[in-house]
Amino acid sequence: MTRVRDIAPLVAAAALAVGAVVAVRTAGCDDPGRYELRSWGYELVGGCIAPGDIVVHAPVPAPKPAENGPTARD
Repeated sequence: MTRVRDIAPLVAAAALAVGAVVAVRTAGCDDPGRYELRSWGYELVGGCIAPGDIVVHAPVPAPKPAENGPTARD
């Protein structure tokens, strides 16, 4: 039973590694893209990511404290 407990994490890690390799190989993207240096920084050119694929949400502003509400000192 001790050998199984010792080997199980290695088998699980190997299975996850094989799954990752298979996922990358079957992703369906022929052009992985490349980074090009621009005046403002690096830009990803090519690849399988379209501008609409990544959605960036503006941060939610923190609520304003109540003006006449109770305070911690009350």
